[in-house]
Amino acid sequence: MGIPTSTWQKIVPLGLMFFCILFNYTILRDTKDVLVVTAPGSGAEIIPFLKTWVNLPMAVGFTILYTKLSNVLSSEALFYACIFPFILFFGAFAFFLYPMRDALHPTAWATSMLEATGPRFAGPLAIIRNWTFCLFYVMAELWGSVVVSVLFWGFANQITSVDEAKQFYPLFGLGANVALVFSGRAVKLFSQIRANLPPGVDGWGVSLKGMMGMVVVFGLAIAALFYYLNRAVVDKAAAALPQRALKKKKKEPMSVGESFAFLARQAYIRDLAFLVVAYGISINLVEVTWKSKIKQQFPNPNEYSAFMGDFSTATGVVTFTMMIVSRWIFRIWGWGAAALITPTVLLITGVVFFALVLFSVPLTPALASLGLTPLYAAVLVGAAQNIFSKSSKYSLFDPCKEMAYIPLDSETKTKGKAAIDVICNPLGKSGGALIQQFMIIGFGSLAASTPYLGIILLVIVGGWIVAAKDLDWRFAEKEEEMEAARR
Repeated sequence: MGIPTSTWQKIVPLGLMFFCILFNYTILRDTKDVLVVTAPGSGAEIIPFLKTWVNLPMAVGFTILYTKLSNVLSSEALFYACIFPFILFFGAFAFFLYPMRDALHPTAWATSMLEATGPRFAGPLAIIRNWTFCLFYVMAELWGSVVVSVLFWGFANQITSVDEAKQFYPLFGLGANVALVFSGRAVKLFSQIRANLPPGVDGWGVSLKGMMGMVVVFGLAIAALFYYLNRAVVDKAAAALPQRALKKKKKEPMSVGESFAFLARQAYIRDLAFLVVAYGISINLVEVTWKSKIKQQFPNPNEYSAFMGDFSTATGVVTFTMMIVSRWIFRIWGWGAAALITPTVLLITGVVFFALVLFSVPLTPALASLGLTPLYAAVLVGAAQNIFSKSSKYSLFDPCKEMAYIPLDSETKTKGKAAIDVICNPLGKSGGALIQQFMIIGFGSLAASTPYLGIILLVIVGGWIVAAKDLDWRFAEKEEEMEAARR
C-alpha cells in the first residue's frame, strides 16, 4: 500500500488503544445513565445538576492537578498516573461500592429532607442520596474527557505528523466503532441476563461485575499498548519529527493561573475552546429532554439498558460508515468543510426533534397511523438525532479538533488540551444544563421552555460555524509554518 513499516508499527497499536478506550467508554456511558436515571428518588432531571455542580468542579480539579503533574512527571509517567485510578475505581465500584450501597447511601435522611423542603430540591437531594452512583457517573464522564481526549489524543499528536493524521485519524475510528458495536451488544447481553435471573438475585450486581470486569481488562490492555509504543515507536518518531519537540523542553514551570492566561491570549486556542463548548451545549439541550422521554417509555432498568445497548450499536454502525466517508471529505474538501458538517447535522436533527416535541398533539393522528405514540416517536427521533450528531462528531469533529493541535508547540499543546478537553467539554455540558435549569425556573417546566431552547440552539450553532471558519485559516497558516520549519 506504499506505507512504511514504521508507520504501521505506530498506527496499528494506536488503533487498538482507541478500540479499547471506546469499548470501555460505551459501556461506562450506557451504565452511568441507567444507574442515575433509574435510581430510587432520581430521574433524568438529576443530570443537569450533576453536570453543573459535580462534574464541572471535578473536571476543573483534575485539570489543576494535571497541569501541576505535567510540570514534574514525564509524559509516560503522567499517562499511568491518570489511567490507573480510573481502572481501580471501576473495579472497586462493581465489587465493593455497589454491593454496599444500602449502608453507604443516606436514604432515610434524604427522604426526610425531601419531605421537609419539597420537590424544588429533589435534584440535589437525589445526588446526595445516591452519591456512589453519581460518583460513578462523574468518573465515567471524566473517562471520555481524560482518557480519550487528553491521554490518547495527546499522545497520538506527539508521534504523528499532519500528513499521517489526515490519512489515519479518520480510520482510528473504524476500529473504535467496531468496539462501539460490540460494547453495545455486551450491554444488551447483560440486560437479558438480568431479565432471566431468578427472583431474589441482584441482577444489577451481576451485570455490573461482568461489565466492570471487562472495563478493567481493557484498561490494562490500554496501558500495555502504551508501554509498547513508548519502547518501540517514540524514539523513532522523535528522530523523524525533530522540529516537533517530542521531548518536553526544560523550562520554568508555569502556575495554573499563568497557564490559563497564556492560553486565553491565543485566538487559535479560543476558537478551539468555543468549538468544544458549543458542541457540549448544543447536544445537551436535546439530550436531557430525550433521556426523560426514554425513562417515560422504559421505566424498567432492564428495558432502559437494553434500549441503550441497541442505541450504542446503531451509533457504532452509522459512525463506522461515516468514518469511511470522512477520508474522502478530508481529501477532497479539506479541514474547513469537515469542521462545518457536525454543526450542520446537529442543527438540522435538533430542529426536527424539537418540532416533534412541540407539535406532538397535532401529529398524534399521523403517528397513530404509523403505529407510534407521540412519546415513542419522540424517543426514536431523539435517538436518531443523537446517532447522527455523535457519528458526525466521532468521524469528523474529533479528527478535526485533534489535527488542529498538531502544528502547536509542545507547551501549548499539552496545556491547551488539558484546558480545552477536560474543562471546556464539561463546561459545555454544564452550560447546557444551566440554561435548562434557568428555563425550568423561569417557565415552570422543560416542556414550556422548549421553543426557547430551540432558539438558543440556533444561536449557539451559528457561533460555532463562525468559530470553525475562523479556525480554518488559522490552522492552514500554522500548517504552512510547520512545513517551512521542516524544510
